[in-house]
Formats: sequence, structure tokens, C-alpha cells
Amino acid sequence: MATYLVGDIQGCFDDLCHLLDQARFDPGHDELWLAGDLVARGPKSLDTLRFVKALGTQATTVLGNHDLHLLAIANGIAKPKAKDKIQAILDAPDSAELLDWLRRQPLLAEHPSLPFVMAHAGIPPQWDLKQAHRHAREVETCLQSADYIWLLQNMYGNGPDLWSPGLEGIEKYRFTINAFTRMRFCHPDGRLDMACKLSPDHPDTGELLPWFRLARSQPLGKKIIFGHWAALSGYEDNKVIGLDTGCVWGNSMTLLRWEDHARFETACPVYA
Repeated sequence: MATYLVGDIQGCFDDLCHLLDQARFDPGHDELWLAGDLVARGPKSLDTLRFVKALGTQATTVLGNHDLHLLAIANGIAKPKAKDKIQAILDAPDSAELLDWLRRQPLLAEHPSLPFVMAHAGIPPQWDLKQAHRHAREVETCLQSADYIWLLQNMYGNGPDLWSPGLEGIEKYRFTINAFTRMRFCHPDGRLDMACKLSPDHPDTGELLPWFRLARSQPLGKKIIFGHWAALSGYEDNKVIGLDTGCVWGNSMTLLRWEDHARFETACPVYA
């Protein structure tokens, strides 16, 4: 059995299939961990959702910002972005089943036996692993409850941008969602910056630091696997692995096999 990790799919289903064939992924024995944003700007978001759902317990995916946006669109709360290609999901005969499955996926997933955790954008430096799990579960519980429409209606916005133990209700939920699904840079004091999408070495980033370069309140003891940040073009150090290599933007999709660190890549056409 092997454990495979992949970054943002964004509906680029054919590219995912090519990678899995290249790696000889066996859905009967291997695990596939997906770093969120299953849907949006590629041509086959519906096929992607159906495939991952059909893998059952062999697949683990976390929610990304585009996944949450799809749920808001489906419930009449938001409108599709110009480049989103999600209408096929909304029109599908199994749409309700797929969307119900999607809103029951976690924001944070920890492998039960291997030393890694996964979140779409990352884990903010103010939280240890126990705190991260607690805050993720609070949002997941709300999203999976009868109150999920309220959460989707109120999740949009860039504030609060700084964690405080005193945050309550929707402010705490919104910070949690932004941290797990939208975070890239932080200010030196830990405030989230929701605007900058550049690479960390770009001169226009100013004082901003990648979230994973700020000192943590406590070591997590496990590697953080994340996606979301295409401008990183894949990144790894002793604490994190970033797997978004910009497939939807015409770059590549990357699949990592945890056991031997083998990487599989496929060049992608420009979809977005």
C-alpha cells in the first residue's frame, strides 16, 4: 500500500488521471490525499467530485476556498466567478448527493499513522495541533448541521485578520475558514494578509512573510501538507510541503508518494 498526496485539482480531472496512471495508483490498496479545491476552473469538476467520492475511504480530501464557494453558489448565496466551470455540477442528477458529500469533508485531516496533517492553505502559526483540530471541528460541525446555510452566508470577508482567544461565533468561524482555506502571507505580528498572491521572493511583498516562516507557538511535530499557493510552484522544507504547482494556470500537477518521496508531474494546458 502507498500513500499519494496531490495539490489543487480544480476540475483538471484528465491531468489527475494521467498522474495516477503514471504512479500506478491502485484504488483497492493505495490512499489518495487531496489538498482541496477539487472544483472550479478546470473543465471537469463534476468528474472530479464523482471520482473522489467513489474512492470512499481510500481518499481523504480537505475543503478549499473554491469548494466552499461552490456550496455557497449551490445554495443561492453567491454567484459563480467569471472563470468558474461548475454549472455541470449544479445540473447533474446526483448534484444534491455530491454537494452533501462535499460539505461533510474536513478542513483539517491528520493521517492516523504517518507524520503529516493536511489543510488547503495551511495552519496559522498561533495554533498548536490540538487547537487547530478543535477550531476545525467547530466549523465542520456547523457546516454539517442544519445551520450550514447561516455559515455559508456569513463566511465571506477578510476580518478578523488576527487570532485572539476571545473571538466568538461567526468571527471565530470566519478566521478559521480564512486561515485553513485562504491564507498565504502574514504580517510579522501574525495578522493574515488576504490580498497578496505573489511568490515569497517577489520584491513587492514588503514586510509580509509566508505563514510557514513565522515562529509557531508550539512545534506541531508533524509535517503540514497544503495546496492553494500556485505562485510557490511547489515548496518543501523540514516542516511543510506545498503541492500546488499551478495546473489550472498551464503549469503542472504534482503527485507525491509519501513512502519514498517520489514525485510525479504532468504538464497541463491553460484552463483559467
